Amino acid sequence: MADQDSLATVFRSGDHSAREDAASIVDLLADAGLHPSQFNDDAIGVPIGASEVRVPAGEEAMALEVIAQRDNAPRQPGDPGRALDLVEVFTGVGASGEMEAISIRAVLDANGIPSVMVGSSAVPNFPFVVKVSGTLAGQARSAIEAARQAGPEAADAAEAATEAAAGSNDA
Repeated sequence: MADQDSLATVFRSGDHSAREDAASIVDLLADAGLHPSQFNDDAIGVPIGASEVRVPAGEEAMALEVIAQRDNAPRQPGDPGRALDLVEVFTGVGASGEMEAISIRAVLDANGIPSVMVGSSAVPNFPFVVKVSGTLAGQARSAIEAARQAGPEAADAAEAATEAAAGSNDA
């Protein structure tokens, strides 16, 4: 590896994915026949939380060109379909609307179904709405219906089982 003083920084990121992004750039530059090195925040001169990619000074122009070509490459469009749009699976109104919506979200979370809740306690006359991806709407509705049919007794039993398991783990 070249002396750090003769290296040029061609990429720096402080994003949450900085290390992965830098590794991707290293692979890209190596595939182009260059000699990149990745430096993380434990290296001299790299800010805390950042990652950098450096190349020998003589390869700087080529590295920047390779990175620019990647950044300008046409992107594949995302899924243009409506399947990922959010769909309402619950609407609660009134004083208990918020609590019901929170309970519905807990049921969905327990079943591994991501959801969002729309509503505001500050404006209680607006409904609380729970939404999921259209691809998961059927599964979400089934989970909600199963929880309703099981009733509060099933929730109490599940809570007791969780507490018992937590208690046995503490011993």
